[in-house]
Order: sequence, then C-alpha cells, then structure tokens
Amino acid sequence: MAVSEAARDKLKAVSTATLTTVMLKRGFRNVFIAGIHKINHDAPRMVGPAYTLRYIPAREDLDHLGVFADRGHPQRRAVEECPEGAVLVMDSRKDPSAASAGSILVTRLWKRGVAGVVTDGGFRDTPDIAELPFPAYHAAPSAPTNLIRHHALDINQPIGCGDVAVYPGDILVGDNEGVVVIPSDIAEDVANEAFEQTVFEDFVEEQVRAGRSIFGIYPPSPEAEKEFAAWRKEKGR
Repeated sequence: MAVSEAARDKLKAVSTATLTTVMLKRGFRNVFIAGIHKINHDAPRMVGPAYTLRYIPAREDLDHLGVFADRGHPQRRAVEECPEGAVLVMDSRKDPSAASAGSILVTRLWKRGVAGVVTDGGFRDTPDIAELPFPAYHAAPSAPTNLIRHHALDINQPIGCGDVAVYPGDILVGDNEGVVVIPSDIAEDVANEAFEQTVFEDFVEEQVRAGRSIFGIYPPSPEAEKEFAAWRKEKGR
C-alpha cells in the first residue's frame, strides 16, 4: 500500500524520535533500526517503501568475482530493479566486516531515483558515498567486497535489518538520527499524528527555550492547550 504524497511530505517533516513515540502509542516497540547512521548528514531525509535484499554467509565455491558477470546476481538485480522512490534495505546480519555495496552501486541507485539505501552491515568507498546528495545508512565503513562474507540470496522478501522486521512495502523514514520502519497500512495515520505532534513539540520547545518549566506544558494542562491553540493560530500552523 503506497502512501499519498501528502503523507510522504509530512513524514519528511517529522523526526524519527517523534515517529517512535507515535508508534509506541500503537503498541509497536521495535521499529528503530539499531546501530546504523547516515553517511552524508547533508543528504536529504529519506521516505519510501522498502525493497529488500537478504544476504546469508558466503561460501567459497559460490562466492567468487566471476558471479558479478551474471546479470541474474541478486545484488545486481536489486540495484537495477529497486523501484523509483523506494528504499533498498539489506539484511547483512549486522556484519560490517565486508561491504554490502560500494559507491558505484549506490550511485546507480541515486541516479535511478531510488529514495535511499539501508544496510545493517557496511558500505565500501564511503568517502565517495559521503559526497552524494543521497541518504545511505550503514553500521561502519568496510573496504572488503561483499563476496568475502555475504552471499546475496533473496529479493523483496521479509528480512531483518538491525533486529527490526522489514516487509516489502513497509515505509522507511530516515533522518540524521537513524531509520524507522512503519507498516504500510498505518503509515497515513502515523504521518498525520506525527505531524500534529511535531507542531505541538515546536510550541513546547519555544516555551522551554524561553525559560519555562516543562511542568504543565509537557504534557499540557488545559491552560497550556489553550495557549497552544492560540500560538498555532498566530503562527499559521
């Protein structure tokens, strides 16, 4: 289930911290992919449906440089088939000792209009990736090629990434803090609630910066709710 452009815009405007709270209200506790970070902090925020790739441990008779000549190789296919606007998410078993991909493949994703790339392993050529205006998330730099540790297997099947379940089509949202996974069937509602919560938290932030106590405004008393309504009207939000 794809999210609307309006919901996508709202998700780009809210933090992953706010999203984890909104998800907790719905009973979801394990939605933040642990142990990864964005390589280029100046790259835009990331929002898009998951397109997945799963790695299992490599085996020497199967994983050699010759496999890359095969156009059916799952890693190569995933890079060329990941839909425009989607996020390529890789299950690398939280193993960054060999790269999940490198700058050429990440550049290809960017040029194809993919929304971002995420692995719980590592990328190689990270100085080059850091120059791209493209959100790429990983655990750590890793110069060795993926074949040393990883065997690419499944495309667009349910995976685990950083101990979070990711199903094809789940909505991934990334900022400079990390990446949150949202089931697609609730993404519209989550986007709306997170956007509203962000507006309120901006009001609270402004009050706290002015020296006000958090008591009575976070969470808000009835009086603070009236203040917020007046503030929102004044700010046009």
